[in-house]
Amino acid sequence: MMDPTLFAAFSVGLAGAGHCLGMCGGIAAALGLGASGKGTVIAYHGGRLLSYTALGAAAGLATGIVDTAAWTLFLRYLAGTLLLAMGLYIADWWRGLAWLERLGARLWRPVQGLASRWLPPRRPRDAVLLGLCWGLMPCGLIYSALALAATRQDPLASGLMMFSFGLGTLPAMLAGSLGARQLQSLLRRRGMKLLIAALLMAAGAWTLYITASHSGHLLAASAGGHAHH
Repeated sequence: MMDPTLFAAFSVGLAGAGHCLGMCGGIAAALGLGASGKGTVIAYHGGRLLSYTALGAAAGLATGIVDTAAWTLFLRYLAGTLLLAMGLYIADWWRGLAWLERLGARLWRPVQGLASRWLPPRRPRDAVLLGLCWGLMPCGLIYSALALAATRQDPLASGLMMFSFGLGTLPAMLAGSLGARQLQSLLRRRGMKLLIAALLMAAGAWTLYITASHSGHLLAASAGGHAHH
């Protein structure tokens, strides 16, 4: 069976269109209106995706240091729970994940000061650096996707998940940069958000079910391996 978390990471980015446009739409629109043209827009979003991917790889490396059955089970349960939570968050039925944004705001302040050095970006290099900084902004969707990516316990897999998340944000952000109002309207529709929220919650429920079904076997196999040692 295909791991649902890769699709989930993309869906979180896509479904968070309204959230993304609210938090980053201003800078995206400014880039689109700038004299430096589409090259700067592409450089900025490339920097954002690079930032997300690097964060995912670091998270996967950190969680992969511990390799026990109990830790792996905990991370899988966490992944399923986060999928459910993100579905509720995107559907605006529960805003519990907003605490991540409040926590991240403290970490964002020094980065924000650094990012201001490249506003407005006059060259593609400045836009890349600005995008790298903007990937660290206090956003509950970013942090939730990062926590989900960390459950993969592998730098490559976790980095790929965050790259997928970044790809999911591109339609909304590019629409903001290029002034595609019809696409922005589509991505903000309540029905679209509810559809993706339902898919995320279904993926979360399935992840929890599969984890619970195989937990006994995984723990027994781990215990048997330790006994042989």
